[in-house]
Amino acid sequence: MRERNIAVCIILSIVTCGIYGLYWLYAMANDVNEITGDNSTSGAMVLVLSIITCSIYLWYWLYQTGKKIDAVKCARGQMSDNSGVLYLILGILGLSIVSYCLIQNELNHL
Repeated sequence: MRERNIAVCIILSIVTCGIYGLYWLYAMANDVNEITGDNSTSGAMVLVLSIITCSIYLWYWLYQTGKKIDAVKCARGQMSDNSGVLYLILGILGLSIVSYCLIQNELNHL
């Protein structure tokens, strides 16, 4: 897993009109799978299903990712929040990039 600079990811997402954001989602999904050991959905599958369902699957993935990250944090003895709900609400409000930033921050710390 590679640590990513969140500011660079945001800037690249804006400059490339969201294309880098799609790659960032793909990479984060793979990183979450690597940390949790759950390979049920690959990054490519998350990306394709999110596009096909007009972001409805993305909302589901954001919620599940929050739950998975919380479980990993609990297993490591760290305090965890109910991150899945926060990521879901941000996604529904059209602030998915904020969810990406929060997820990437957690991945960088783990």
